[in-house]
Amino acid sequence: MPIITLPDGSQRTFDQAVTIADVAASIGAGLAKAALAGKVNGQLFDTSYLINEDIQLSIVTEKDSDGLEVLRHSCAHLLAMAVKELYPSVQVTIGPVIDDGFFYDFAFERAFTTDDLVKIEKRMEELAAKDTPVVRSLMSRDEAVAFFEKMGEQYKVEIISSIDTQQDLSFYRQGDFIDLCRGPHVPSVGKLKAFKLTKVAGAYWRGDSNNAMLQRIYGTCWANKKDLQAYLMRLEEAGKRDHRKLGKQLGLFHVQDEAPGMVFWHPNGWTLYQVLEQYMRQVQNANGYQEIKTPQVVDISLWERSGHAANYAESMFTTHSENRHYAVKPMNCPCHVQVFNQGLKSYRDLPLRLAEFGSCHRNEPSGSLHGIMRVRGFTQDDAHIFCTREQIGAEVADFIALTLQVYKDFGFDDVQMKLSTRPAKRVGDEALWDVAEQALADALNAAGLDWQLQAGEGAFYGPKIEFSLKDCLGRVWQCGTIQCDFNMPLRLDANYVAEDNTRRAPVMLHRAILGSFERFIGILIEHYAGLLPPWLAPVQAVVMNITDHQAEATKNFVNQLQAQGFRVLSDLRNEKIGFKIRERTLERVPYLLVVGDREVEQNTVSVRTREGKDLGNMSLDEFAAKLRADIAQRGRVSLEK
Repeated sequence: MPIITLPDGSQRTFDQAVTIADVAASIGAGLAKAALAGKVNGQLFDTSYLINEDIQLSIVTEKDSDGLEVLRHSCAHLLAMAVKELYPSVQVTIGPVIDDGFFYDFAFERAFTTDDLVKIEKRMEELAAKDTPVVRSLMSRDEAVAFFEKMGEQYKVEIISSIDTQQDLSFYRQGDFIDLCRGPHVPSVGKLKAFKLTKVAGAYWRGDSNNAMLQRIYGTCWANKKDLQAYLMRLEEAGKRDHRKLGKQLGLFHVQDEAPGMVFWHPNGWTLYQVLEQYMRQVQNANGYQEIKTPQVVDISLWERSGHAANYAESMFTTHSENRHYAVKPMNCPCHVQVFNQGLKSYRDLPLRLAEFGSCHRNEPSGSLHGIMRVRGFTQDDAHIFCTREQIGAEVADFIALTLQVYKDFGFDDVQMKLSTRPAKRVGDEALWDVAEQALADALNAAGLDWQLQAGEGAFYGPKIEFSLKDCLGRVWQCGTIQCDFNMPLRLDANYVAEDNTRRAPVMLHRAILGSFERFIGILIEHYAGLLPPWLAPVQAVVMNITDHQAEATKNFVNQLQAQGFRVLSDLRNEKIGFKIRERTLERVPYLLVVGDREVEQNTVSVRTREGKDLGNMSLDEFAAKLRADIAQRGRVSLEK
């Protein structure tokens, strides 16, 4: 007689084993119809799951985040089913859930087209309308291999053959389509009512460029049509904000095939880059960091000692010279230890905070490169804090507070924090991992912050706290991090003299706030749609004359503003003032200053914003005071409209 305890604390008793669907039906017909899955003692199961003991149960519907994941997972299977019906020679591979949707990879003799996506989506709708039940079954690994070999699904055979288990594997069948999957899935495909296929792209089998190129069809799935439409509108808006398009339009940067994953910065883009660097330098100097600079190319032996050669080799660029093997640094930490190691250090010298705007290179797969968001050459606002174990909590707490303040300056108030713990592939003593993970968790708790656990997502040398920003479209970008590392100082022979006169290895805190300048600039461009706040705008104001009579006065105004440190240009072209205003508005310049005969006579400028608001005539001192106040506010207050 299982006793089912529900989320509200109420209990239901049954005289025989029951399914999750039975429990939902006993509560009400509405819940029975809405049920997508169930959480049994915190673990997700299908509604067909049989309960024969006392458990805690919550019924999962489309209103739950878990429900949305079940819908998307099931939609990936519906996609594969539709593709197999339309193109029987296709071989199916894998189809996981991703942020805001799902994808499925296929092997097919020709490239899928836009017309194919339309046909596939239509067939998915037809299949969903049939409301075919989704049925879970079990097979042994050998049975499953034979089953899919008979079907000619060689990729499935390879997947199943690689699974090291003696237990039966779970499969889900809907109509004639069957797929290997842990589940759970919706009870029937009719639950899938709001989906859309978005694009097709190439993807290597198992993510290895030595393997066959597959075709990846992406889609999105939501609980209802309203949510789907809202997402598609956000997607359309994101397209308008694409940093690659705006970067070209605003003359900020470009990338080209001769230097894949490397950025060519144009004058305006490099100005923006320098504003970020100068700001971060001021922040770091004010918080006890000492700036250093370390080499780009270092003998491979250092990377072997640090553990990178064994754990990160596939992402490292290497070179040879005079029979020596070198690596272009993918990160700065081993070099920072070399600086620490110069000269004897005492506990009185700790914490020692070493910062570098370190240029790094990583051999990212060409298919993953994306504008300046995912590149091979980038610069980090990198720093390493060498401290004692007793100082970890205070240093992490200070870093958390500093990071949140920096993000506010850039206009980001919604910050998510996640603690990533030891991965399967790691170095170091397990006891030290315990201490490091607990230290980071304690710092988060002491700050009274909400955070999530990401088990197994830490770096190979230590656990970390990740900071993710939510932009104006609700997209989440992981940027900052602080990582607690007991291992690298030991591996690289770093030590200090403790109070008891013994030699001890310091704790090394790896930390960055922006992450990489390149990616953070891309995020800023998309967040602001290129309408950067005045403190970041490469050109803060343009002074333009109406006729040649005001040319000298215009030059004089520009000189005065530039002398005060403002980034101001003149526009003296022989064009109509309306044309100049429109053109500079498209360039996203925050302030447009017009000079006519009246302004020359009164020694003023007529001030307009890029949004078209007329702020009237101001003396140059009044405008300078306004611009100075805007800059001081940074991104915390949007430009007056």
